[in-house]
Amino acid sequence: MLSKIDTELAFVQSALDLRARRQEILAGNIANSDTPNYKARDLDFSAALKGAMGAEGGSLKLARTAGAHLDGTGSSAQAGHLKYRSSVQPSLDGNTVDPDVERAHFTENSLHYQFLLDRAASSFKTMGQALGQ
Repeated sequence: MLSKIDTELAFVQSALDLRARRQEILAGNIANSDTPNYKARDLDFSAALKGAMGAEGGSLKLARTAGAHLDGTGSSAQAGHLKYRSSVQPSLDGNTVDPDVERAHFTENSLHYQFLLDRAASSFKTMGQALGQ
């Protein structure tokens, strides 16, 4: 039973991390909507989540070539799956950011983020009720 709880919370944590990262990327696109030659970027959320929830729970292992080296781990959410978004109509200065599209993606991502927060809160509430608190 405890492993199911751990799996659920690990999923929600990874998804929240990825949603927060995507929000930063989308905010950067909006902020650079007037920057010449700026290319709109986005996170391939489903591929990044699959990578984060992979066989090792999403952690990236570094090779140790000497016994004195520290074990290094990093999050696959930080590793990326970052892609450039193709533009429907790029501007004359080479900028591919469409502010309307970016705002729509930003709002959609915010809703998904809020859903994940609500899901985590619900999981904790259910565990509290099961413990009689």
